[in-house]
Amino acid sequence: MSILFTLVTFLLFIAVTYLRSTHKQAEQPLVFAPPPPPKMIRDAGLEIPDGYAFHPGHTWVLAEDRQQARIGLDSFGANLLGTVERVEVPGLNRWIRQGQKVMKVTGGGVTVDLVAPVEGVVTAINEKVLLDPSLITKDPYREGWVLMVQSPDLAINVKNLLRGSIVRSWMRTALEHVSNLATGYAPAFAQDGGLPIAGLLGVVDREVQREMIREFFLE
Repeated sequence: MSILFTLVTFLLFIAVTYLRSTHKQAEQPLVFAPPPPPKMIRDAGLEIPDGYAFHPGHTWVLAEDRQQARIGLDSFGANLLGTVERVEVPGLNRWIRQGQKVMKVTGGGVTVDLVAPVEGVVTAINEKVLLDPSLITKDPYREGWVLMVQSPDLAINVKNLLRGSIVRSWMRTALEHVSNLATGYAPAFAQDGGLPIAGLLGVVDREVQREMIREFFLE
């Protein structure tokens, strides 16, 4: 009887240990390395990553496979903000919708809400960006990625975004709008004539600032 009792106790111990370890693993977020360096296409002083798709609210998406997608803030939006000081994101396992306000980014005393370029479940958060938000401006398309999303309808979502040569014409139009809105603020662009000067959003007056946020971040 004592041998049977010992055996049952041992099996129960193994079962409890297994369940605890499985639960602990389930709580741990998935960890992803940054994506490989993209091929950059230069146009109108801008460098646009090949293979990325863009939401009109200046967030980007990169498909990792048929359902996994990585998202972040594009270099145009990052430069408008300048030095990014804080990033606020939703928790893991939260469902986000395409076009929904999903991230808060603060830079130069200005906070903007960023939209999700695709819908799905948040499967990973770039902890490096939370610890060092400046990565968004230093390396927006690699180390500066923000969220990983499992998107069952990724292919359909991407069709609603800006891709390929359309991105270049869209970016050129955005530059023209910056020029029109920032009339009287010099310089409005970086020395190479491409991106808006870093932190421009925090330099213009409140009325122009609000207009830029509506125009470029769709608030």
